[in-house]
Amino acid sequence: MIGYLVSLIIFTATYALFSLGLNLQWGFTGLINFGHVAFMTVGAYTTVLLSVKGVPLVIATVIGAALAAVLGLTLGVSTLRLREDYLAIVTIGASEVVRLIALNEEWLTRGPLGIPNYPLPLEELTRPTLFSKIGMIALWTAIFVLAGWQLVQWMRRRVDRLGREMAVDKKPPVSVMKLIWGAAAVILGLVLYGAGAIALSNYSYKAGLMLLLVTVLALVYWRLEVLVKSPWGRVLKAIREDEEVAKALGKNVFWYKLQALILGGAIAGIAGAFYAWNLTFINPDGFIPLITFQAWIIVVLGGTGNNAGTLLGAVIYWAYYSGTRFLPDLLQALHSIMPVVPVSIDDARLGAFRIMVIGLLLIVLMMARPQGILGKKEELTLGR
Repeated sequence: MIGYLVSLIIFTATYALFSLGLNLQWGFTGLINFGHVAFMTVGAYTTVLLSVKGVPLVIATVIGAALAAVLGLTLGVSTLRLREDYLAIVTIGASEVVRLIALNEEWLTRGPLGIPNYPLPLEELTRPTLFSKIGMIALWTAIFVLAGWQLVQWMRRRVDRLGREMAVDKKPPVSVMKLIWGAAAVILGLVLYGAGAIALSNYSYKAGLMLLLVTVLALVYWRLEVLVKSPWGRVLKAIREDEEVAKALGKNVFWYKLQALILGGAIAGIAGAFYAWNLTFINPDGFIPLITFQAWIIVVLGGTGNNAGTLLGAVIYWAYYSGTRFLPDLLQALHSIMPVVPVSIDDARLGAFRIMVIGLLLIVLMMARPQGILGKKEELTLGR
C-alpha cells in the first residue's frame, strides 16, 4: 500500500510540475498552447541521452530544461504574433513534429525501441545511513510544515471572508466550499506525509525520487508564486485580460509573452526528466498529445491562473484516475449481485470510460464554476 501511495505521489507531483508550466503560459498570460508535451519530450530525451553519455544528471537536466526553453523561444518568435486560434494549431503541430523526430531518428533516440537502462538519480543510495534517513525525513517534514502553514494562512483568510459574507448575505456558498476543500487538503496532506515518511524510513529508489521531485516542485511553486505576484506577473495578467491596453501603457507585449512561453517550457522540460526517471524507460509512445490535454484538465479543474489550484487539480485528477483502476473489481462484485452488470471491462474500454466521465465532470464544473475550484471569476473576466 505504501509503495502504491509513493507511486501516486510521484505521478501527481510530475503532472503538477508539468501543469505549472502550462498555467504560467495560459492561466497567467493567455497563451493557448496545445503542444505543451513537446517541452516534456525534449527535456526527457535530452536528460536521458546526455546521462547515458556520462554527463552528470544535474547538468543533463539543466541542459534539457534549457533546450526546452530554446524550443519555446523558437515557437514564440514564429507564432506569438499570430491570433490565439492559429497559435493553438501551430503548437499542437510542433508537438507532433517533435514526437515524430523521436520516433524516426533511430540513430539518436532508438526510435520505437526506446531507451532503457539509463542512469537514475539516487539509484546508488541503496542503503542510506540512519543519519541520511533522518535528514531525508526532516526535509520531507519541512516541506509539509511549510505547505501546512500556507494552507492555514489561506484558510484563515477564507474564514475572515466568510464572516464578512455572513454579515451581508446569509448564503455564502463560495467561502464555505473553499473551507471544505481546505479541510480535505489537510487530511490528505497528513495521509501523504505519513506514507512518505514511512517510505523514506524503509528507503527505496522510488522513495528517494519522490523526495527529490516534491522538493523541486516546492521550489518551483515558491518561485512562481513570487514571480506572478511581482510587477512582471501583473503585466502578464494585464496581457491576458487585454493586450492592447498593455501595449498602450508602453509594455513590450511580445517580449513578455515570449518570456512566459520560455519559462513554462523550461519547467515542462524539468518535469520531463522526472517523468523519464519514474518510468525508467522511454519511447515516443509515452509522449502523446493526450498528456497535454491531461495538463489542461488539471489547470482548468483546479482554477486557471492559480498555482495552488494547479496542485489541487493534479491531486484530484490522479486520485480519480487511480480510483477508477478498481472499476473491474467493482463490476465483478456488482455482477454477483446483479447479473445484468458486465462482469469485466478491458483496458481500452476502461480508458474510454475514464475520459468520458472526466469530460462530463468538466462540463458540470464549467456550468457551476467556470473559473475552476480555486480560480477567481472576477479576475478572469469570465462573468462578462
